[in-house]
Amino acid sequence: MTEEMDYGVFEVDQHITAHSRYYAGWMGSHFYIRLRDEKKIHGVRCESCAKVFWPPRSTCGRCFSQLTADDLVEIGPEGTVETFTRVDYEEPVHPRRAPLIYAVITLDGADTGMAHFLGEVDFDRIEIGMRVRPVFAEERKGHILDIAYFKPV
Repeated sequence: MTEEMDYGVFEVDQHITAHSRYYAGWMGSHFYIRLRDEKKIHGVRCESCAKVFWPPRSTCGRCFSQLTADDLVEIGPEGTVETFTRVDYEEPVHPRRAPLIYAVITLDGADTGMAHFLGEVDFDRIEIGMRVRPVFAEERKGHILDIAYFKPV
């Protein structure tokens, strides 16, 4: 018979690096190119559900209809804070230094929200329902951080 050993609680400190490339597809590519080159935000409207999603996707998440370039619509740029959280700690995966605020923002004309940063805001004055607008990065590269953050209107 084998005797069981109790080693107690222990922690393994390890770091995994995984390099990869992500292809956003033609719909995502359209979204990021317009964001980078025109500072315009697009969503996609599903004719079957009458819902507008942002960021756009090529398949409706509700009814699974195929969505095309004909379904793209310009949305925003202003929107509403649906929920938010304050982050006071550093993590290597955060694209900026703490403290920071992540908020889910539903843009005008969209039915879904997306998480992004809030900036130029007093942390103690943030509230659900707050109206915000995007502040674009000076140097845009074709990714979501081309919107540097959203600030109060």
